Amino acid sequence: MSTLKPGLYIVSTPIGNLDDITLRSLEVLKKSDIILCEDTRRSLKLLNHYKIKKKLVSYHKFNEQKELQKVIEHLNEGKILSLISDAGTPTLSDPGLLLVRKCIEKNIEISPIPGASAITSAVSISGFNDKFLFYGFLPKTENDLIKTINSLKNLNFSLVFFIPGIKINFYLKFFKVYFSGRDILIAREISKVHETFYRDKISTIKPFKTILKGELTIVISKIYTINESQTDLDIVVEATEYLKKYSLKDVVELISKKEKISKKKVYEICLKIKNDKKNN
Repeated sequence: MSTLKPGLYIVSTPIGNLDDITLRSLEVLKKSDIILCEDTRRSLKLLNHYKIKKKLVSYHKFNEQKELQKVIEHLNEGKILSLISDAGTPTLSDPGLLLVRKCIEKNIEISPIPGASAITSAVSISGFNDKFLFYGFLPKTENDLIKTINSLKNLNFSLVFFIPGIKINFYLKFFKVYFSGRDILIAREISKVHETFYRDKISTIKPFKTILKGELTIVISKIYTINESQTDLDIVVEATEYLKKYSLKDVVELISKKEKISKKKVYEICLKIKNDKKNN
């Protein structure tokens, strides 16, 4: 990191707690010629906290098309540019996708600088299956929302959404109709002082009496009642990998809890895998 190649750096920043930033992220920001950000006021708080004095340029969803050519010119001049969002990893439901695509088109170097993300943070503590699909912000109008949820309801993965806290009760009404039988995690203020997690079954969760503030990360569990043969196939794949590292007993315990199925069923599948391996 003593020298940094010219190009675009996609830098992840804290989603709440300012200490949740990597040493590499700080080093890249210190060595950037220009830092592109959504809101200069918010980004300035982060930079001031770490005593970083660099040129900030406003780059957000309302001006990214207009500013795109100027940014490409800076990159063509051999400058080091960092792109940050207000919080988390840029381009994931945040501005930057147009810029990344243009850099790919122009063969400009792009480097990801990993870090905080509300998506992975929420999934990691959900307790749901780790095969998940991230959708982002759900539509605001009823008709568009119904079309979207209808296309997602039969996908057997955990689902991750962003929604504004003030609209939580509006979305819960539709979750109850289209995702009945699943569990839900509502993550609020992740890594901040008032961090809160609400866990419940979608069929029993009640509307919130007090409006939740800020942006929420919603994780909905996979479908629990699915085609049996597909379930077996998933377990076989999972168990085969685990048995390379762990004992039969540990694998049965792990998969049984994770997939919410009986130990006997998992044991039978694991035993068959072991026997098949011996005979081959």
